[in-house]
Amino acid sequence: MRALVLIHRWLGVAFCLLFSMWFATGVVMHFVPYPSLTEAERVAGLAPIGAGSLRNGPAAAVAVAGIHDATRVRLLSRPDGWVYLVQGGSIVRAVHAADLSPAAVQSERLALAIAVEHARRRGIDPSRAALGELADYDQWTVPNGLDPHRPLYRIALNDEAGAELYVSSRTGEVVRDTTRRERAWNYVGSVAHWIYPTALRRNWRAWDMTVWTLSLVAAFTALAGAVLGVLRTRLDHGRLTSPFRGWHAWHHWLGLGCMVFVLTWIFSGWLSMDHGRLFSTGKLTAAEESRLLDVPAWKDLPGLLTGVVSADALEIEWFGFAGRVYRRERLGFTSQRLSMAGEPASAVRERLRSDELTAGAMRLSPACGVAEPLDAGEPYSVTRSMPGAPVYRFVCGGEWFHVDSGNGAVLEKLDASRRSYRWLYGALHTLDFPVLVSRPTLRTFAITLFCGLGFVFSITAVVIGWRRIRRKSPHS
Repeated sequence: MRALVLIHRWLGVAFCLLFSMWFATGVVMHFVPYPSLTEAERVAGLAPIGAGSLRNGPAAAVAVAGIHDATRVRLLSRPDGWVYLVQGGSIVRAVHAADLSPAAVQSERLALAIAVEHARRRGIDPSRAALGELADYDQWTVPNGLDPHRPLYRIALNDEAGAELYVSSRTGEVVRDTTRRERAWNYVGSVAHWIYPTALRRNWRAWDMTVWTLSLVAAFTALAGAVLGVLRTRLDHGRLTSPFRGWHAWHHWLGLGCMVFVLTWIFSGWLSMDHGRLFSTGKLTAAEESRLLDVPAWKDLPGLLTGVVSADALEIEWFGFAGRVYRRERLGFTSQRLSMAGEPASAVRERLRSDELTAGAMRLSPACGVAEPLDAGEPYSVTRSMPGAPVYRFVCGGEWFHVDSGNGAVLEKLDASRRSYRWLYGALHTLDFPVLVSRPTLRTFAITLFCGLGFVFSITAVVIGWRRIRRKSPHS
């Protein structure tokens, strides 16, 4: 018991401010998430490709880019002409469609022109836009998903909202946007909550180990307090009593009142840093990726991959799925045309059919079931590329695969480990239980209430810790 008291006392002193910060910033994050460029914003900023014909097809772009295992090729319009973006794994390279020359952005003027065009198409005033800097990292571009695009041009639009756009030096795409309001709130939200100072977060391994360790010790601190809180409670003449007085009594009763939430929230917060330590990651194996996203040799594809470009297309993408190549013309955020290489024009549709997705499942294993669309209330639902294009699931033994019918992307693989992780982390930490997700106002109330109680509880620990430190100080 003495050891437990000492552990909780001094770890509590060390971690009380961290606990209070996590609860307070958790509420902020619910209302103002970390800055990102949504798919709707990305598509809205695309310039129409315009009518014309392709002399050099995607196969030629793949050959010049040198990514021979490329699974996707996109064509889009930039101020300097049509550009192919060739992607294989985490590598993306840009090639001019006209002459197949490298199309990486090496000019500040071009980066500025790309940002101005993007802003104008989204209805943002770009008249005072100016280049901020070219840098690998800043506070809003540290996530690893932007690694293929570094360094990034930061363009300050100097508009009323204080918007800033980030242009990839590798592809010329706008890959992130922020506003003054987002940046201000995120300093007291995501940046503090995730312990995200740029100097630490740019080194992923150092950041990962730092936050994982702090979260684990915090979980032990909370567990020790919960055990002590229960053991110190007494039953006196039919009523529960506490041996403490003043701030200690408040800490005791509040701790008992929100004990379940504090324990599950701190524990699930630690699990957010798992990254494959205890649970699977949800990523495909190399063999699974090869079978599902396999693309025949690009040089052997039929000539119809070149030819006339539709005047109303904002982006054209060629991608492989289940050994076939599809052409996807994006017309807007909610509409597109999809066809398979070699199909007649009458076969054009908006998304992949169930039988095509099932064919992909059969390539994984004959034991795989038929692809079925996820229901609207599906607790394992994932973000789709466009509204109206359902996400499909096919089950292969104990493994589930989720595929976006809009672009053929395999969004996630859910084995038993990953399904457990979804509930132990996602549900416990963000309260995205189906009953609450379908009632967003109730979910917001629950998050605010529980985090508010956790914050008040943590403040009592701060007061107690401060008083204990002052008593131990030789100058107090």
